[in-house]
Order: sequence, then C-alpha cells, then structure tokens
Amino acid sequence: MNIDDLIAIDFHTHAEEPCCSTRDDGYNEFQAGMGEYFHTGRSYPPDMNETAGYFRERKIGCVIFPVDAERETGFRRYSNEEVARIAAENDDIMIPFASIDPAKGKMGAREARRLVREFGVRGFKFHPTMQGFYPNDRSAYGLYEAIQDEGAMALFHTGQTGVGAGMRGQMGMRLKYSNPVYLDDVAVDFPDMPIIMAHPSFPWQDEALSIASLKPNVYIDLSGWSPKYFPANLVGYANTMLKHKVLFGSDWPAISPDRWLSDFEKIAIKDDVRPLILKENARKLLNL
Repeated sequence: MNIDDLIAIDFHTHAEEPCCSTRDDGYNEFQAGMGEYFHTGRSYPPDMNETAGYFRERKIGCVIFPVDAERETGFRRYSNEEVARIAAENDDIMIPFASIDPAKGKMGAREARRLVREFGVRGFKFHPTMQGFYPNDRSAYGLYEAIQDEGAMALFHTGQTGVGAGMRGQMGMRLKYSNPVYLDDVAVDFPDMPIIMAHPSFPWQDEALSIASLKPNVYIDLSGWSPKYFPANLVGYANTMLKHKVLFGSDWPAISPDRWLSDFEKIAIKDDVRPLILKENARKLLNL
C-alpha cells in the first residue's frame, strides 16, 4: 500500500456477502430492507473484490470487516480467514479487520490471537446491538485482553442502527447496547487497546465526545451518516480538541465514499483539519 498515493483512508467498510455458503433464510429480505433504508439502489451487497475495485479506482484505502452476529440474527458470518485472504490479495487498497461475537468466550479469544498472528488482522469490529451485549460486560473481557495483548484495536458500533429498520420488531435489535457510555469502562480497563467509536452516536453524541476527549485511546469514525447531517457539536470538536482523533469512514456499501466525500466538502471543517480526518489520523493510528 502506497499511502502517499491515496487521497483518503476509509476506516469503516463492510464485507457482508457470504463467501462460503448460500444465503441463509431471511437474508435476502434483510439486505433488501438495508438497501431501502440507506437508498443504496442495491438489493444485495458487493463482494470484496468488487469493493476493492471501487476503492482502487478512487485511490482510497479501506479498513474492511465482517460482523459476527450469528447468535442474534441466525445469519452465518463471513469467514474471518476468507476476509483476511481476500484483503491480502488486494493489499494495495485493503486493511483487514475481523469480527468475533464475545459470547464465543475462550474460543473467541484464541481465534483473535490466531487471526492477528497468522492472518495479519489489524483490528476487530463489534456491533453491540446486532450481537446483543453491553460492551462493558465482563464476559467480553477475555476477548479484549487477547486483542490488547496482540497489539490490535477494537471498533464498536455506537448509536442507533439502520439494521432491521422497518422490519417487525426491528429484527430484535435493541439500541440500548450501543450507548457509547459503556465504552468508558472498556477504555479504562484496556488502556493500551485503541478503541474506535463508529458513527455520530445519535442520540448519545455528547457521551461519545466526552469519552473521546478524556480517554487517550478512544477515537471516533464519522461513518454511517452523510456529513451534511453531522450535529454541530461533533463538527466543533472535530475542528478543535478532537482533530487528531476523528477518522473518515463511509459505512460502505450503505453509504458510498463518493457521496460522503462530496458532502464533506460542503461542511465547515477547517482546511488544516481536513487532511487529518481524511487520511493522516488513520495513517498514524494504523502505523502505516
């Protein structure tokens, strides 16, 4: 990966299409609902090689990951090893993260260590609402310990989610798990593990800004929303005390980098802060 040639690094892209099996019952309806909510114009997500081609054409690097929510959704996860393998085949543009449901316990911790050591995985994605857990639940701490020990990082969904939006009971998604305040405990108990809070954390934006301001190992990615909808307090902090801790993220394929970057040009971000958000903060955090 030639970082100097890239115009940006997208810290939040999804590998969603199952690569090693047929789709599970209900998966087509789930993806159709996501496409309608985010107005993507797609009835199914792109595979990883399609994603690599899209980002390569635009000279944007991308952190890519699956979400292990088998237990709560019933949908089999995208193999972490397969994600890492395809990312390695596209390592001019892709940086692999993995995902492990904390409920996998010691087995999950062993998997995390193996993925870092043998597959070059740089971090792990958690989605508390989809995975059905509070981030500060002590049952997850064995997995966090493995991630910290191996020098990897953890990225957590925060705030509301479009997953299951409009579906009966929102597919069982409970928003309470994704209040960023629970990450304050994690940041204290694992101070050497970088933590990225994904998305503007509606309706808990103030909590996210407070934690990121006080905990040196906590960052915010700006994925999942068009920048034109960013709350004023988020923009204010990004321009000032959090200018070295805020990261560009799109939430591909729900939101395209084309749309995100176009809208980002129109908001009041300082000229000296824009390159930090778009690439330099990620470059430093990932030690690229």
